[in-house]
Amino acid sequence: MDLFETPLNPNKRLKEEFVSNLMGSSMLEIAALSTIVPGLVVLRKWSSSCSLNDYKQKNLAKKGKNVKPSPKGLGSHLVALALDYITVTFPILLFFTLLAEWCYQFGILVVLVFIFRMAWKRPESKGERSHFSSFRNIVSSYRVSVVVVTCLCILAVDFKIFPRRYAKTETYGTSLMDLGVGSFVMVNALTSKQARDFKSLNLKAALQSISPLILLGFGRLISTTGVDYQVHVGEYGVHWNFFFTLAAVSILTSFIQIHPRYCGLLGVLILSGYQIVLAFGLSEFLTSSKREPNLISQNKEGIFSIFGYWGMYLIGVYFGHKLLVRANSSGKDVDNQFLRIKIWGLAAIFWTLTVILDNYVERVSRRMCNMAYVTIVLAQNFQVLSVLTLADSQDNLVFEDTFNQNLLGSFLLANILTGMVNLSVDTLSASPATALIILVAYSFVLCFSVGMASFFGIRFKFW
Repeated sequence: MDLFETPLNPNKRLKEEFVSNLMGSSMLEIAALSTIVPGLVVLRKWSSSCSLNDYKQKNLAKKGKNVKPSPKGLGSHLVALALDYITVTFPILLFFTLLAEWCYQFGILVVLVFIFRMAWKRPESKGERSHFSSFRNIVSSYRVSVVVVTCLCILAVDFKIFPRRYAKTETYGTSLMDLGVGSFVMVNALTSKQARDFKSLNLKAALQSISPLILLGFGRLISTTGVDYQVHVGEYGVHWNFFFTLAAVSILTSFIQIHPRYCGLLGVLILSGYQIVLAFGLSEFLTSSKREPNLISQNKEGIFSIFGYWGMYLIGVYFGHKLLVRANSSGKDVDNQFLRIKIWGLAAIFWTLTVILDNYVERVSRRMCNMAYVTIVLAQNFQVLSVLTLADSQDNLVFEDTFNQNLLGSFLLANILTGMVNLSVDTLSASPATALIILVAYSFVLCFSVGMASFFGIRFKFW
């Protein structure tokens, strides 16, 4: 009898309190981290040009043979994965934990390396411009960066080694983890069928694309309730979760379809109207801890923030069409510097808008997905994209290719592993050394599981 009375998650309340009432960090620190993460990817790509694998590929290319960017043999594949893990994933983990206080210094160092590299780089030839003109791999790197950072943070946040300022804010403020759901929405928008100017989806195709997200949303709700897993109610609500938000945005976008060139204007109108409603009382309702016994009040954060995420998605579709898809499909040589300036310029514009909105309209709030939150997500995501354009390489890293083939599968695996760790380890009592060992083991298992699935052609896609 005692066995059945023992709770599966005895520290549930303490773990929920551990991630509650947090204020976040500064925008400057977010900008520094948004330079370090893609900067590590770029540095790895620069160094990989000297690797044995690239050397072999270049020799094969000289002989007129077609080659793939990823190694063919299992041994070579594992070696490449290990090198990518050591030079990219592991350092990112360190900067989210032990080296968090050094993010400004390392961010400055990365910028200096970039400046030095660009200053000493030889002028581009016409052929190199066309080599750069494909944005497919840049967007691929961007998508993988978002997923990897999210996968690392969802477990790290449960340990004391993870700075509290990086965890999600309670109501207002900016933090690393606040940008997660917004970045996922932007990733989906930039690479969406709508951004690629596909024809309108029919009802069957729309439902087929949305149904997995709805199933995953209910699956998460049932599983977290069944094992008494800790859930911060102030994040989305009592029953709502990340997958329901993505599904809701997909539903709105599928049933209200317009040409991507008009999506930006519609997104701005939706965000402006939503911000006005927030100013006339909705903000007070959403930030209140009082909840009535009905589904809307119980899940008010998740339901009303849909309008903010929808507006953000539409703006992402517009830029995905104008900047990325159109440039990638033009078939013409593209001026490297001009493209970089455009993307860096967008990042600067949205950072400026964020500061203005945060100071004079309403502070950034992930909980409500207000206009300031949308602009900081756009600013941070365009900053990551702009850093990745510095790689000057059409070839992605092996770990990028493996994650890109199973983005949803890798995220689900990360959630399962996170749940297993939380139900079997007292994360709050773990020492820094123990926490780091667990996080390294977790990230290693995740990366190599996804890598092996990719090597053997296993794809998590059931729709």
